[in-house]
Amino acid sequence: MTTIATPTQSAPDAKAPDYNPKSDSVVAKRVRSTIFHIVALALVAVVLYPALWMMASSFKPNSEIGGSNTSLWSANFSFDNFVTAMDGIGGVSTMQFFTNSLILAIGAVVGTILSASVSAYAFARINFPGRNIFFGMMIATLLLPFHVVIIPQYIIFQQMGLVDTYVPLLLGKFLAADAFFVFLMVQFMRNLPAELDEAARIDGAGHVRIFSSIMLPLMKPALISTSIFSFIWSWNDFLGPLLYLNTPEKYPLPLALRLFVDQTQSSDYGAMIAMSMLALLPVLVFFLIFQRYIVEGVSTQGLKG
Repeated sequence: MTTIATPTQSAPDAKAPDYNPKSDSVVAKRVRSTIFHIVALALVAVVLYPALWMMASSFKPNSEIGGSNTSLWSANFSFDNFVTAMDGIGGVSTMQFFTNSLILAIGAVVGTILSASVSAYAFARINFPGRNIFFGMMIATLLLPFHVVIIPQYIIFQQMGLVDTYVPLLLGKFLAADAFFVFLMVQFMRNLPAELDEAARIDGAGHVRIFSSIMLPLMKPALISTSIFSFIWSWNDFLGPLLYLNTPEKYPLPLALRLFVDQTQSSDYGAMIAMSMLALLPVLVFFLIFQRYIVEGVSTQGLKG
């Protein structure tokens, strides 16, 4: 009789640890997250370095700005640049430059909101002959560079005797010349229910009442987004005032900064950088207060109800 031998299994000396793939997945996620944050912080440092350099240079002596000195911070920390910047230049005080910039920026905001909102209501809610054609022509002006119309506009304003005034810089704002803001508001209004207009008409409301009592309160995100962009663009505008303003007493801050740089004599770069830091404060405060409305307002520009 033949017997079949069966292999014997020896008992393990110690129990092998259980493999946990979940723990490896957690470790891998943490490593990827750490690498991502390191790269993001490095990119942020590169992007913010010019701003940090400008802030640090505003406290440096004029002799240490530029040249062979490449250090970010200086041992000779001083507020002299800010004192010089606040004293003004060319016989004009710094507060006058700030006032001029505020006049232009606030005027641009008011004019843009009034004209763009009214024009957008006409394109979005009123059916008139040629509406789509006129709307398309308005959008086409976005493709027209500003430099193409500089000479014709300057000749017109010069013949009207409006050069060296704020009229050329503000007139277009009150005439809905910024097609971008009109387009933004049109898309916002088209996303609002048309039943609101119909219900108001049943109650006897006309276009003025519908626009003022229904549309404007609902357009708050778009209006604030328009205000932010219009304020910043006007505050930072350099080419427009350079073309139309000749009197230093009427200069806004961007033109005033140029007065600190003189190629024929010594240039006060420290005071210019200090005034640049002061010029950033109103824009930064304005942006921080209303920044949460930017995404809400601009995100609706591509929607259509």
